[in-house]
Amino acid sequence: MEPDLFTAAEEDRREKDPAASPLAVRMRPRTLDEVVGQQHLLRPGSPLRRLVGEGNGGPAGPSSVILWGPPGTGKTTLAYVVSQATNKRFVELSAITAGVKEVRSVIDGARRASGGYGKETVLFLDEIHRFSKAQQDSLLPAVENRWVTLIAATTENPYFSIISPLLSRSLLLTLESLTDEDLRRLVRRALEEERGLGGAVRLPEDAEAHLLRIAGGDARRVLTALEAGAGSALAKGEEEVTLQSLEEAVDRAAVTYDRDGDQHYDVASALIKSIRGSDVDAALHYLARMVDAGEDPRFIARRLMISASEDIGMADPTALQTAVAAAQAVAMIGFPEAALTLSHATIALALAPKSNAATTAIGAALADVRAGVAGPVPAHLRDGHYKGAKKLGHAQGYVYPHDVPGGIAAQQYAPDALHGKRYYEPTRYGAEARYADVVERVRARLRGEAPTRPVDAPPPAAPKGDGGERAAKTSGGESAPRKDGGQGAEKDGGEDAGDGTPRTSD
Repeated sequence: MEPDLFTAAEEDRREKDPAASPLAVRMRPRTLDEVVGQQHLLRPGSPLRRLVGEGNGGPAGPSSVILWGPPGTGKTTLAYVVSQATNKRFVELSAITAGVKEVRSVIDGARRASGGYGKETVLFLDEIHRFSKAQQDSLLPAVENRWVTLIAATTENPYFSIISPLLSRSLLLTLESLTDEDLRRLVRRALEEERGLGGAVRLPEDAEAHLLRIAGGDARRVLTALEAGAGSALAKGEEEVTLQSLEEAVDRAAVTYDRDGDQHYDVASALIKSIRGSDVDAALHYLARMVDAGEDPRFIARRLMISASEDIGMADPTALQTAVAAAQAVAMIGFPEAALTLSHATIALALAPKSNAATTAIGAALADVRAGVAGPVPAHLRDGHYKGAKKLGHAQGYVYPHDVPGGIAAQQYAPDALHGKRYYEPTRYGAEARYADVVERVRARLRGEAPTRPVDAPPPAAPKGDGGERAAKTSGGESAPRKDGGQGAEKDGGEDAGDGTPRTSD
């Protein structure tokens, strides 16, 4: 059975009977000139203008359009406007409920209508990212042969969610979140026009400002909230949607966060980048958005563990311990209490001194391995615990480090092709300042050079700086700059960490 078509009679019925449709549906623009926002897509001669027949004499409009943008930015509206402005048969499908059978039915109907009556068809496919690869493949012949004009809508990145053959045959148009001024125009139009609220209520400035704030750039949300507030006011016999009435009708703003869409990755990325940048307040904001949207706390904890090694590393070796402990706690307690643990870990990581030396070290080592720079394991390091190993020279000449004073033997460990190669380059930030001195002395011992002082000896005491702060010393005696922007707090007045490692303030 062929899907239902939008008809002018049906739309007229909805407009004449306000109770028949929500305010957001009644206020849909009827022409491109009524569309609020998206002006970058509505300029004269644009593909959308040509699609509705404007600019006659120019090149034909596109045969397939993909509209990509956040919810409430007008994807369905633009498709509806096309249906009203063109004399084309209009069919709407949702990828949530439709399948290949329904798509083929529409395509067959389009071919019959085109061949028998000369009537072209516009197919609006909402949530196209929910279609599987096979389902999207079923659209290709119709798009390729222009049997239908496809207008597809998605809230997810089409480069990940839409197959390449369909994407290459389509014009991709990106919609943007509406500005407060766009939403203000829409709200005032809804208050005044007969198809909207027809002047039944007024909206004072403070209530309007609150309405725009909770909308988050979403036209559907702002109209839904306005309708709820107006209904609450009229139910109480009031002609004004006060701030109190609006707050009663709309408990709180819906968080702009989709656990299965782009927002999932964008907010998670912003959380990690805020921690990396030592902005604890921004990090807590993004954490709160994820928590309030019901994100899996284990996902958040995994990201924090990665951040502890990627961005902090040896500058504060306890950061990973904190993140792992948080992950274990989250797995045991769950929400809502897990929010406290995640906050604890986020604050600790954001304020920790930062170093990506561990990250760059493994990256450089992997690059060499993948480039084929390896070579055989030196003979003295090979396994000697099997019959015949001695004849092969395996493990012969190996020096057992515990038998050597200081525990470091002067011998080669890396393959010949990598002998002397340096991957780990420690910074002078936080606790890593100590390891920067240690690693140089260890490398000297491995080369057979006499150390200037014991490998496990702490570095010379750093001089006091302004306000009693201590600056990490470089090998040249100059103070190293603070990478964490001064947010690495001094611990315990400069006492030992308990393992002989001096604590540093940077």
